[in-house]
Amino acid sequence: MKKNKAYYMALEYGIATRELKEEEGGGIVAYFTDLPFIAGDGESIAEAIEDAKSAFASYLDVALKQGDIIKEPSHLTKTKRINITIPLYALEHIDKYTKSHNINRSTFLVESALRRVGVE
Repeated sequence: MKKNKAYYMALEYGIATRELKEEEGGGIVAYFTDLPFIAGDGESIAEAIEDAKSAFASYLDVALKQGDIIKEPSHLTKTKRINITIPLYALEHIDKYTKSHNINRSTFLVESALRRVGVE
């Protein structure tokens, strides 16, 4: 999948909100938990979230144009170790393929499984 603006806008980033004190200007601030430098504000939570999303869209325009690395939501990068059973003949074929393509087994298995279920 091409990682363009639409890709990043469709990801489920966490957004936190908090009420601002009067000395901070009042209202509500909303910010991306994985990208705390992107924030918005408003008189209501909904308004603050929409402002933060607008700021994120503007950030993406600049970051994509400059070729910056854009952090994806942390919940997408969490991993879990599992134990699976694979016939030896299959493992031999997988190892031969992964070695010749300079990738590890886990990457190969995840990419293959996602492709099989229609997620690319």
